[in-house]
Amino acid sequence: MKKLNFLFYSLLTTGISFAQKPNWQNLDLQKDGVFGVSTEKAYSEIIVHKKKFKPVIVAVIDSGVDTAHEDLKAVIWKNPKENYDGSDNDLDGYSDDLHGWNFIGGPNGNINQENLELTRMIRAGKADVMMFETYRAKVAEDKEAVDDVESYQKILNGMIGRMNKDTPELADFKSYQPQDSREEQVRGRMISILERNPDFESYKSELNGYHDHFKEELDYNLNPDFNPRSIVGDDTLNASEHFYGNPDVMGPAALHGTHVTGIIAAVRNNDIGIQGISDHVWIMSIRTVPNGDERDKDVANAIRFAADHGARVVNMSFGKSYSPDKKVVDEAVKYALSKDVLLIQAAGNEGKNIDREPNFPNRIYGDSTGIAGAWIVVGASGWVDDSTLVAPFSNYGRKSVDVFAPGMQIYSSIPGSKYQEESGTSMAAPVVAGLAALIREYYPKLTAIQVKQIILQSVVKPSENVRVMSDGQSRSVPFSEICVSGGVVNVYKALFMAANFH
Repeated sequence: MKKLNFLFYSLLTTGISFAQKPNWQNLDLQKDGVFGVSTEKAYSEIIVHKKKFKPVIVAVIDSGVDTAHEDLKAVIWKNPKENYDGSDNDLDGYSDDLHGWNFIGGPNGNINQENLELTRMIRAGKADVMMFETYRAKVAEDKEAVDDVESYQKILNGMIGRMNKDTPELADFKSYQPQDSREEQVRGRMISILERNPDFESYKSELNGYHDHFKEELDYNLNPDFNPRSIVGDDTLNASEHFYGNPDVMGPAALHGTHVTGIIAAVRNNDIGIQGISDHVWIMSIRTVPNGDERDKDVANAIRFAADHGARVVNMSFGKSYSPDKKVVDEAVKYALSKDVLLIQAAGNEGKNIDREPNFPNRIYGDSTGIAGAWIVVGASGWVDDSTLVAPFSNYGRKSVDVFAPGMQIYSSIPGSKYQEESGTSMAAPVVAGLAALIREYYPKLTAIQVKQIILQSVVKPSENVRVMSDGQSRSVPFSEICVSGGVVNVYKALFMAANFH
């Protein structure tokens, strides 16, 4: 689906307020009527009887985490061998790595915006003809999207001016007399939107956000002349370099990583904010993901850092279409698996079949030596048990995606001790990471491979077909055709199985 078409779908639906229940991802289908993962049922019927547990370190490889957030600060990992004094107290090569590490920062600052990997490969002269065609198409789509948003905003602002109201309401659009067919179209959209959510200012703000998103893609992600890597100061040609970065694990844009962290581990039952899935975890923040594509070198080092500092579960809510240094990532993955680490990855948000179009990083080793066993790929689901259960943006794949988990309109933490809804497979992966951590807390003798087996074997399998996009067409397929397990993860069933796993 082209961005332009998706944009106008978004313009029609932005601001729609669905009546899903708070904390819906943790609720139970039978008891609560939403397709959550039964976390609360597990706590009230299984965990309440458990007296012994072993805290688990979960590494969040992401954009950064607000370690001072009111609902997260109590679960932030602290390196027991490190003091924040400018020295490398634990002699691991990283000075002041108290709460994790930042591989996209340097002595004098942090990277925020970055190129897509495709753009970097074009700049380096490593792109083939197909890549150039893909790049040109992306640039053209973004330019068209910016023009269309600006045109839409111009028409809307003209209508608002003629209404003589700064903040028009539904009645104002219903009574407005359009001057031409374009205004008639915008009027119809605004009536549809405001009938569902009367907050016009919120809609206008999100409309501005769409414009900024596509403009920033053109200015930074797709701009070969933009290269911020000098901020880090590493040798970009040396993919095996390890020791660079800085200890700022929050960075300048930590919304994504903070939201992910809340889903996994926001403190439960503290009458603040939200309910995380795991109750006895420490979150290690490893800042690796900029506003653009992460680099293979940074991903590899993040995985190694997590493994070396005791992480048992690693959440990776990121992905990209190209991986020029896949070998160094594969080596890091093999290293982590040798230390019994379980890797959880988001499937991606392009609405595509990743059996056909690969997403990186992935568990298939580039040297044809096999696949990473302790690796779970997660698609995003919604709360309604019908044909719309699969989120329309979620990637899928009968061989490449393992399970689905809630990933639509998930309310979680964001920087500044605030909260908001976000959607994406990025929100689904931490649901599974939280479940994996929960199993490893209460059943610490289980290996990473065994935990994966439990998660996949304990899913709830929908009885109805679901709709996914394939070759530009919406198709109705059994859930078993879109992921390995054929279902949505379930905390209650997984913990019950773990208690009896042999």
